[in-house]
Amino acid sequence: MRILVTGGVRSGKSRHAESLLDDVVRVRYVAPGPVLDDADWRARVAAHRLRRPSTWDTHESGDLATALGTTDPVLVDCLGTWVTRFVDDAHLWDAPIEEITGRVDEAVHVAVQAMGERVVLVTNEVGLGVVPAHRSGRVFRDLLGSVNQRFGAAVDEVHLVVAGRVLRL
Repeated sequence: MRILVTGGVRSGKSRHAESLLDDVVRVRYVAPGPVLDDADWRARVAAHRLRRPSTWDTHESGDLATALGTTDPVLVDCLGTWVTRFVDDAHLWDAPIEEITGRVDEAVHVAVQAMGERVVLVTNEVGLGVVPAHRSGRVFRDLLGSVNQRFGAAVDEVHLVVAGRVLRL
């Protein structure tokens, strides 16, 4: 089963995603986001690690396709942080939107092709709020919306988490 779990910040989506793999001893947990040296970020990462079973294997990598290329069940948390890392690493924030979109689309295509049979992907819903004032915010919102649609089309189910409640779409 391939599932995309989406929702707002602090909606409970990571906990829900983890619960979908409660019956699995060995899971490849993929943290594809940027590596930040920030106290708040370190605390958030530590809290996530404490929740996961010690038998889960953590991969901190922006190479989503390689991370997904395994026969083990995989949990990716999250696509939003992956988009940030991808655009950061490629120095694309100021590039023309067509170039950014083209590069992200190709990376998504490769990642979707690499997905195994049991994958849970976590992402954020960012398009439900106001239009960001800065170009980078608008670029991120648009990219993530497109990424979510592409992965949503490639999975068996999409779960929307709002205030800790799950709606299967």
